[in-house]
Amino acid sequence: MGVGGGFLMVPAMIYILGMPTKVVVGTSLYQVIFVAAFTTLMHAITTQAVDIMLALVLILGGVVGAQVGSRLGLRFNAEQLRILLALMVLAVAGRIALDLVLPPDELYSIVVTGR
Repeated sequence: MGVGGGFLMVPAMIYILGMPTKVVVGTSLYQVIFVAAFTTLMHAITTQAVDIMLALVLILGGVVGAQVGSRLGLRFNAEQLRILLALMVLAVAGRIALDLVLPPDELYSIVVTGR
């Protein structure tokens, strides 16, 4: 599974394997480290190109997000974390469903305008 597979792995570890929620959060993050590192390495090898600015922004966001997330995780109990995860999964599912119905503003994500 890729990094996005956490949306499937986290509920599976909680409800199917019966793991404690706080352990699942750490396990998921630990798995993401190796998947992201391997994927980045393989992308760099196959395409011979790495976007350094994008990498720096993602690293900075990941470090800040991990710090904020770990501090917030201490303030919530396991049931509140499960509810928060469920709300996030529903929000993502809603956004995906909306994107399937509404036509996009632009056909391509990057638009080049002429001078």
